[in-house]
Amino acid sequence: MKYMIAMSRSIVRQSKFRHVFGQAVKAEQGYDDIRVSKVTWDSSFCAVNPKFLAVIVESSGGGAFLVLPLSKTGRVDKNYPLVIGHSGPVLDIDWCPHDDNILASCSEDCTAMVWQIPDHSLSRPLSDPVVVLEGHSKRVGIVSWHPTARNILLTAGSDNLIIIWNVGTGEPLVSMDDHPDLIYSVSWNRNGSLFCTTCKDRRLRVCDPRKRDVVAERMAPHEGIRPMRAIFTRDGNIFTTGFTRMSQRELGLWDPTNFEEPIALLELDTSNGVLLPYYDADANMVYLCGKGDSSIRYFEITEEPPYVHYLSTFSSKEPQRGMGFMPKRGVDVTKCEIARLYKLLDKKCEPITMTVPRKSDLFQDDLYPDTAGPEPAMEPEEWLDGRDEDPILMSMREGYVPPKSRELKVAKKNMLDSRPTTRRSMSTLETNSLPPQFLERLLEEIQNLKATVLSQEKRICDLENKLSQYTNGTA
Repeated sequence: MKYMIAMSRSIVRQSKFRHVFGQAVKAEQGYDDIRVSKVTWDSSFCAVNPKFLAVIVESSGGGAFLVLPLSKTGRVDKNYPLVIGHSGPVLDIDWCPHDDNILASCSEDCTAMVWQIPDHSLSRPLSDPVVVLEGHSKRVGIVSWHPTARNILLTAGSDNLIIIWNVGTGEPLVSMDDHPDLIYSVSWNRNGSLFCTTCKDRRLRVCDPRKRDVVAERMAPHEGIRPMRAIFTRDGNIFTTGFTRMSQRELGLWDPTNFEEPIALLELDTSNGVLLPYYDADANMVYLCGKGDSSIRYFEITEEPPYVHYLSTFSSKEPQRGMGFMPKRGVDVTKCEIARLYKLLDKKCEPITMTVPRKSDLFQDDLYPDTAGPEPAMEPEEWLDGRDEDPILMSMREGYVPPKSRELKVAKKNMLDSRPTTRRSMSTLETNSLPPQFLERLLEEIQNLKATVLSQEKRICDLENKLSQYTNGTA
């Protein structure tokens, strides 16, 4: 049955999130004098984690973004070093969920890059990525890390191609060309077994990357022709934003096993900005931020009709250029903060805290169930072989202390270094002159070395985590 939802405050409903309120931090706790990118691309332009704030900025002669330690508030020096490896404007950035020092970026230069950010502030521009991912023939507009497998990164380009990479080897694992037009958004489900996409052809698709197949699709979940967005919820439904035929903004909730009718559909307003949804899986809440809007609406998704409940709106004077959303492990549990958004304005970034009003100073168990921690649940090979694992959870009771940086090892030569002026592929080498037994032994040795490197990396990570627990007093 289709439910049309009215945004009414008159119905009193029991919910611990009914009184969540948003509040901008004091001016000195924001980040000032940031030249936010003016590229006309519907991306967030901002990514944040418990250590760093990253913002795509204007730059001459290529693409750049700014990375600041969260503690470095106030005015940003105009000569502050940038990350400058791309030769075209940067379109999207995403922090790795399993390592707070690793960030992926993509650009109009047809590449994606993975960066290791040092714990301290940058002292000079960073121009050497850990790995360069080359496989798209047109600009790359989306990067998205796998939620539970180590070193798995998805990229989507204007060549309508989706590539899934193992950044630990710099090599593509999966390539999908099922989209006939520009891909607007990509969202992994909770365990990373599926992802959903929205496309300029007005279709919502659910894809199984390991089968390289579209397993479900819905034509025009929103009837308007303007861009849509879609995200997976924790229970496997899909939340969408789009436009009606009359260009009203609209949101929907869908069951991908039965795309015929929406679980819920709601008309919002007649504004032009694409609504970017940010989802909190622990609270089952979604925050809607429209580009050019000066407000953030937030909703709770439940199992009872009308399924999508309007909670409230945070409003401020200036319109937003983009938005960053802090992972749950980065919020302040001592202040009953359940979410923090980083609002980009023309020349600054303004953190906004979302808080549940409570009188007690004690830890609130009902507000903070165990949340997704930074440990990956599996290795790339395990995921590729068909294994699925939910995120490894961590308690929020003592808050979260980010561990020290650990180096991302790439088990092959950096792809930047493998671009000679005259490229030679394996097919151009005179392989006929080599005996087959030699080639077999060479391949076998390479495979053995790769397996050894992966097992040693895992051991190093385990030992570093133990060391971090002891030094932080959490062991």
